[in-house]
Amino acid sequence: MEMQKVILTKDGEAKLTAELRQLIDVTRPEVIEQLSFARAQGDLSENAEYDAARARQAEVEGRIKQIEDILAIATVIDDTPTSAKTVALGTKVTILDLSDNATVEYKIVGTVEADPINNRISNASPLGEAIIGKHVGDKAMVKVAKPYQVQIVRIDLA
Repeated sequence: MEMQKVILTKDGEAKLTAELRQLIDVTRPEVIEQLSFARAQGDLSENAEYDAARARQAEVEGRIKQIEDILAIATVIDDTPTSAKTVALGTKVTILDLSDNATVEYKIVGTVEADPINNRISNASPLGEAIIGKHVGDKAMVKVAKPYQVQIVRIDLA
């Protein structure tokens, strides 16, 4: 089974590492303490606190494993763009959606760091793939169920 390549910016790696440290150093011990307290309550078969603590433990351990796996296969890139001439990882790009004349600014990031609600799109998203390598004035077709065209209005160093 081939592992999917994960691209992280230095900022993204730092955030994941901080989350991992928080989970291991703070959250995991808290959950263990909650489990111990719940066990001390007696009959585990009807102990809702124990069940909740076990569920939380599974959630925490799952997230720890997920972050460790991401960090193990991640390629950390320098997302400091050297030029505002081309759309690349780390750049902020303003696009004009030619279907509705809406203008939106996005930061191009790796997949793990993508947060479309906060205008951080992945280089592997349909829009990201369409605009990577483009220049101001270029048009790109975004290949989705209902394709649409965008035009690069502005590129900034993030």
